[in-house]
Amino acid sequence: MISRSVTSLALAAGLTWAGTAVLRASAPGGRRRWERTNHAGRAVGLYSGPATAVAAAAGAGRVHPAAGLVVLAAGACGAHDDIAGAGDPRRGFRAHLGALRGGEVTSGAVKLFGISAAALAAGAFLKERPLDRLLAGVVVAGAAHAVNLVDVRPGRAAGAALALAAPGLLRGGPGAELAAAVTGAAAAALPGDLAERTMLGDTGAHALGAALGTAAVACNGRPGLLAHAVAVVGAAVYGDRVSEFARSL
Repeated sequence: MISRSVTSLALAAGLTWAGTAVLRASAPGGRRRWERTNHAGRAVGLYSGPATAVAAAAGAGRVHPAAGLVVLAAGACGAHDDIAGAGDPRRGFRAHLGALRGGEVTSGAVKLFGISAAALAAGAFLKERPLDRLLAGVVVAGAAHAVNLVDVRPGRAAGAALALAAPGLLRGGPGAELAAAVTGAAAAALPGDLAERTMLGDTGAHALGAALGTAAVACNGRPGLLAHAVAVVGAAVYGDRVSEFARSL
């Protein structure tokens, strides 16, 4: 199993490096589509986001097809928000749900419901009992959101993913393999992120978070699932504080 985890880590890292390089060189649709201005006013490319999402999904898919698909779905929903939501100042569940009540379907609302639906579907395949399936869906969707919450400064999301994946690497079994995929993808994306050359965007942050969620689901029974579900729901409720804390680090 150690060899499988090492393979997952190397695969995710290699795909992230290669995918980022290819996207940076080709910039499909033009450079303007890929460039964003970061907190320091610098132009940063979103190239590592899709590369990280595909890499994490490939690593997760080696363990279970449902894990790979939910990571890919989270990345796709994040990509929609990166493109359609560019320039939209609204942040958080309340803002997007408020817009939805007014008849406007924002990219944030699409992301919220899309990732939640994909996570619940994945939970149905990853666990056997109904309550465990529900908790698994909450953990995966909540983890995807939680990593995105800390993506407020260079290196925060990738660094958080690495820190949170580390315990899973020690557990063994499928959970260790899933954690290894997160580790490989996040480690490959981190240098460019810290140097402010590339950024994960919602695409990469949500994908890494969903992959972390699948690792937590694989590593835990009901008590662990419940604890993780409480943690990610708490992060969502206090999202502004979580983001502010990450910004202060």
